[in-house]
Amino acid sequence: MRASEPVDHAALAREVLARELAAAVRAAGALALKSFKAPVRSWFKHGGSPVSEADLAVDALLRERLAAPGLAWLSEESEDDPARLAAERVWIVDPIDGTRAFLAGLPDWSIAIALVQAGRPILGAVYAPVTDEFFLAAAGDGARLNDRPIAASDGSALAGAHAAGPERRLARLADAASVVAEPKVHSLALRIARVAQGRLDIALVGPDGHDWDLAAADLLVHEAGGALTTLGGEALLYNRPRLTHGALLAAGSARHRALLELMREGKIAFR
Repeated sequence: MRASEPVDHAALAREVLARELAAAVRAAGALALKSFKAPVRSWFKHGGSPVSEADLAVDALLRERLAAPGLAWLSEESEDDPARLAAERVWIVDPIDGTRAFLAGLPDWSIAIALVQAGRPILGAVYAPVTDEFFLAAAGDGARLNDRPIAASDGSALAGAHAAGPERRLARLADAASVVAEPKVHSLALRIARVAQGRLDIALVGPDGHDWDLAAADLLVHEAGGALTTLGGEALLYNRPRLTHGALLAAGSARHRALLELMREGKIAFR
C-alpha cells in the first residue's frame, strides 16, 4: 500500500477476523476428529435431534477463540440469549452440522460458522475435517476452498444437472426436469457448499433448517455466483426471533432462475 493511499480500517479488521476464524475452525475440526469413530457419549435433545460430547466441546472451543465484546453468540449448542437480537453483529454457529453422520462414522459432517450483520452473513466458514475441505467467504471478496477461488456451475439447463436434497423432493425434481439425483449429503451446510464449489449444480433444502445450518453456506453460494433462497426467490435473513426457515433451493444464478420459473409455471411443487 502506498503511503498516500487511505487505510481501509474496516477491510483490515475483517481480514484479521477472517484469519482468526480460519484458525479457530481448523482447531475445532482437529478437536472433533479426536472423537470421530471413537466412543463418545451422545443423547437426544428436545425435538429428537442428537447431540454429543464432541458437539459441546467444539462449541466451547469456538466460543473461547472467537467470542468478543460487541459480538453476540448464537449456537445450536448454547442457550439462546435474547440480547443477540439487539447486537450489531453475531456469530451463528453449528459446532457439528450432521451429528448423525458424525456418530455413524460417515465423512460428510462439517463445522459451520458465520458472522452476521443486519440480518445477512458477512463472513462465513464451512469445514469438513474428514476430507480437509475448508470453505471460506467474505462479503464482496468471493468464496474459496482451501485458499483457491471457487464458483457455482454456470448454465441454466436443468436436464442432466446434478442435485442433492431430501429424497422425495429430489425425486419430484428428477421426474419434472430430468436432473441427476446424487447421494444425500448429511451436513446441510456442506450440501450447500457443494453448490458453491460447483460439485453439485442444485441443492434442495427441506423446511425447518436453522440459522446455524444455513448462514455460512448462504454466503459461500452468494460469493460463488449462485443463490440460496426461499421457493419464492426471497433471500434469507438471520438472527431473527424465529430461527427456522421454510423449504429452500440453492444453485448457480442462471439455473436458480430456471428452477424458480419451473415452480411459477406449476410444473413442480415442493410444498
